[in-house]
Amino acid sequence: MAQSLKVAVIGAGVSGLAVARELQREGHRVVVYEKQNRLGGTWMYDPRVETDPLGLDPNREIVHSSIYFSLRTNSPRHLTGFSDYLFTSKQYGDSRNFPGHEEVLKFLDDFAKDFGLVELIRFNTEVVRVERVDSRIDEWVVESRTSGLSTEDIFEAVMVCSGHYTVPRLANLSGIEKWPGKQVHSHNYRVPEPFQDQIVVVIGNGPSAYDISLEIATVAKEVHISSRSPNVKCSKLDNHENMWQHSEINNIYENGTVCFQDGTAICADIIFHCTGYNYDFPFLQTNGIVTVEDNRVGPLYKHVFPPRLAPRLCFVGLPSRVLFFTMAELQSKWVTRLLSGKAVLPSESEMLADVEEHYRNMKERQTPKHHTHLILPVDDQFEYLDWLAAQVGLPPLDGKLKDIRRELSRIYMSPQRVGWREWDVDSFINRNCSWVESRSPQMGIIRSSFTFMLGTICGVYIAQNYNVPNIRKLTNTGVFMAKKVEETYRKPKKDKDDKSDG
Repeated sequence: MAQSLKVAVIGAGVSGLAVARELQREGHRVVVYEKQNRLGGTWMYDPRVETDPLGLDPNREIVHSSIYFSLRTNSPRHLTGFSDYLFTSKQYGDSRNFPGHEEVLKFLDDFAKDFGLVELIRFNTEVVRVERVDSRIDEWVVESRTSGLSTEDIFEAVMVCSGHYTVPRLANLSGIEKWPGKQVHSHNYRVPEPFQDQIVVVIGNGPSAYDISLEIATVAKEVHISSRSPNVKCSKLDNHENMWQHSEINNIYENGTVCFQDGTAICADIIFHCTGYNYDFPFLQTNGIVTVEDNRVGPLYKHVFPPRLAPRLCFVGLPSRVLFFTMAELQSKWVTRLLSGKAVLPSESEMLADVEEHYRNMKERQTPKHHTHLILPVDDQFEYLDWLAAQVGLPPLDGKLKDIRRELSRIYMSPQRVGWREWDVDSFINRNCSWVESRSPQMGIIRSSFTFMLGTICGVYIAQNYNVPNIRKLTNTGVFMAKKVEETYRKPKKDKDDKSDG
């Protein structure tokens, strides 16, 4: 019989809700801590901004949410939601393929209600300390604060699901200390009106940088987007008279001039940092076992487990730029399976060796340290998700979803990405995907069974015609051939006019 543990889940966002559901399904006793007055995590819009627009003042009142009023999802509905609780089957007034944040929040509300998760959550409760009771036993003390009152509880496992979109990460700019203009980080952006008639330099190359640039361009005098992409040359964006794309900033001067590596220069009023966020776990006390250094949380086995403390301490939802709902669900199933005693991790030394190999691969690729938990390119994401699926006995990620994600990446990385959220995903599916699959595990089993039967038939044919006596070789060879046949027919069709490599 699976063991039942008392488990603390820190955060009631996507990851926290996903892991709470899996833990509850397995019979564990779950308490979810949420410092806000409602669930949803980063998807809860808060019109307030912090008093320090860069988020540097340690005495500022911290606003958790980084969502701006017009924010929409970076992935279409088809890539959002859970395997047995699809976002495509839910609509709350916003029917767009890339809906706004309100739609996602309502989806999470329904998810929590339908699976009985709301009653597990302690709202308005901030976790201020998580510490191991004793190095010899698997118990953790969780100190929390509600309305100024502190409480301590003992748990047998802790799931850290507190998100990573609250502490701003700023660009390192030469000369910025003498620059006379205003600076702001996207964490403190809500609406465009404060940028009326201003000349704004937006630093960043991610979805938020382009969203915000397009929006403030409706009121600003000029908007100049600066990215680190090495091949960018100064150019005006199509259909936008007051927007320019630039290379990286070279220097900034006290007269207000901003010089770019492409040789151009402008006199700006505002520098806008769309430069991401820092991982921060101020409540976590591990005596140096888990550290955060240049945005690398580690050491973590598969971005989840600190080897010395696994599996009783884990992080769910740490990687970024991924199919987040899918990843959160698979990570949650994996950690729950381990806590229930239905699976085991490699040894501590083996997990540490795996972490070191990941670091070496990053170094060989010349990937900066602060991108440790950024899983790119997209095929690396698929490899990671498929690996997680295998740990819990599920089939690999649906091929249709992989094709949608690849095409989304191709569109987003095109030179003129403006309007990428208007992509007609349904037309792409109908035009390019010649198969129809469900994300459910049941359909995965059916598909696997079909592949096996087809493989057996192929194997019998091979045995009869090519004298293969061993039944295992017969079946394995047949399944291999069947998979090749399946992959051939699952390849997306290309339009005759499509000249891209996407």
